[in-house]
Amino acid sequence: MPFVKSIKTNAYFKRFQVKFARRRSGHTDYAARHKLITQDKNKYQSPKYRLVVRISNRYVRVQVVAAEIKGDKVLCQASSQELPRYGLKTGLKNYAAAYATGLLCARRLLKQLGLDEMYPGAEEVDGTFKSFALDASGAAEEIAAGQRRNSKNYYVEGVDDNDRKPFRAYLDVGIKRTTRGAKVFAAMKGASDGGMDIPHNHKRFPGYDPDTKAYDPEDLKDHIFGGHVGQFMEMMAEDDEENFKKVFKNYLDQDLGAEDLEGLYEGVHTAIREDPSAKKGLTFDANGDLSAFTFKKTGKEWKKDVKKTYAQRIADIATKKAALNAGSDDEDN
Repeated sequence: MPFVKSIKTNAYFKRFQVKFARRRSGHTDYAARHKLITQDKNKYQSPKYRLVVRISNRYVRVQVVAAEIKGDKVLCQASSQELPRYGLKTGLKNYAAAYATGLLCARRLLKQLGLDEMYPGAEEVDGTFKSFALDASGAAEEIAAGQRRNSKNYYVEGVDDNDRKPFRAYLDVGIKRTTRGAKVFAAMKGASDGGMDIPHNHKRFPGYDPDTKAYDPEDLKDHIFGGHVGQFMEMMAEDDEENFKKVFKNYLDQDLGAEDLEGLYEGVHTAIREDPSAKKGLTFDANGDLSAFTFKKTGKEWKKDVKKTYAQRIADIATKKAALNAGSDDEDN
């Protein structure tokens, strides 16, 4: 038998380090996370915030998170599950819903911090990309897309050197691929238009052509207001009417056509700006004797008993044992 060199020796396995659990399961990109949470040393332990966008099979969730030693701390969050309260009852995962969820999170955060009036964001959605820098006099001037300035570079209007700075956060896409037209960038655009300072450019939005380096903001605006959904509805209604009624059943039940989507999303954006505060869907009140709690949700009520003590659980077990023993004695007799 020829000589075979052992590559992985005993010493190799003694030095082997198991990857982190979330790295093994493919849930966390630790290289990207390290860059996102590492703060400059001259910031003196001030938190570095991330705009975390996660898209499930049904909803879009946006959070503003800061990393701490004991774990991540969520400063604010919003979900597309809340959009039915603002008039959007179907299509809670598409590009337009992701934009609305980002807008909701930004307005809720700025209201929480008292910055909502100082930084209203882009009240008119036009799909344009703007950035501002402070000139020598301290006033904000708009700079062209792609042009870079010093660290005093903001992506929201209304910047004044004497007022409070805009709330800055960095986009955290997790393990999603950052392809052009991805919905994570729709949520980022919504948060940016909502008044948050999020460094970005136009190269990942619909309407950008990488070959000609040209950008058409009308294409992005069309996606924000659900124009691409309306085009698909019209095409499917002409080509396959049977499947059209199945795919767009929720839209048809609400009498929504392709021409109604733009007005629908405009109303949603207006409602979000009027009242971005969070409302809990589950509330409970204590009874007078505190023997149980009454929970209320979607018109239904049910009671939850108070947790039993250790002595009560032991007594219940003894009662069950006695009943089982009594039953076995009757069978023997």
